[in-house]
Amino acid sequence: MRKILTVCLGNYCRSPFAQVALTRRGGAAVTVRSAGLIGKWQDQPANPSMINAARRLGLDLTHHRGQQITPEDLAWADDVLAMDAAVLDTVRAIDDGHNTHKLRLYLPGRDVPDPMSQDETAFNDCAVLIEAGTALHIGRRRP
Repeated sequence: MRKILTVCLGNYCRSPFAQVALTRRGGAAVTVRSAGLIGKWQDQPANPSMINAARRLGLDLTHHRGQQITPEDLAWADDVLAMDAAVLDTVRAIDDGHNTHKLRLYLPGRDVPDPMSQDETAFNDCAVLIEAGTALHIGRRRP
């Protein structure tokens, strides 16, 4: 089973949504976790606007609780997908050097814009972008 870790700044918007989107696409072939660089939303639910965006795409984000990234998370994962270049740089800085080959952007060469403090449209656009990106990591959709 392939293990994927998605990472964003707070584990409040982008990485939790990527977790549920990748899980839906990959089914039993993957285990997906998400984490954030900061613990501000530790044990808190996802952003309500992202929960609504997920619902519009047929995904349930209501069970999410924020987690801060740990070295154990990096060791656990086969792939560590950062939502933007700044997050990737920080993950590289906290890595002990054993996981460098696992670390990359969720969208090659492109950031997933952070919708935080923006309107519902920004959250919806972000969710659509992340959902489309699942194909880059898990191939075609299951029947």
